Amino acid sequence: MVDVSVSKSGNDLYRFRVTVLHEDSGWDHYANKWEVLDSQGKVLSTRVLHHPHVGEQPFTRSLSGVRIESGVESVTVRAHDLVHGYGGKSFTINLPD
Repeated sequence: MVDVSVSKSGNDLYRFRVTVLHEDSGWDHYANKWEVLDSQGKVLSTRVLHHPHVGEQPFTRSLSGVRIESGVESVTVRAHDLVHGYGGKSFTINLPD
């Protein structure tokens, strides 16, 4: 991952915009999802990436309607690929008011 932004879209609802950089090589090895986690590591939401992005690097995808309880101040976003699992750079980001 190379960038994450978050905006508030309603009461306890957020929209994430995540830019992923991964050496996708085809259907057997590509970044297949990214996740939003709370400070205890609980997955709050997942953005599934349905296909490789071999010729589109880095690429940005959004996820709207992520419900995060009030009182949570920050979350972590991490990416996953089919071969190596979780890895690369993760981002911890403060939530807007």
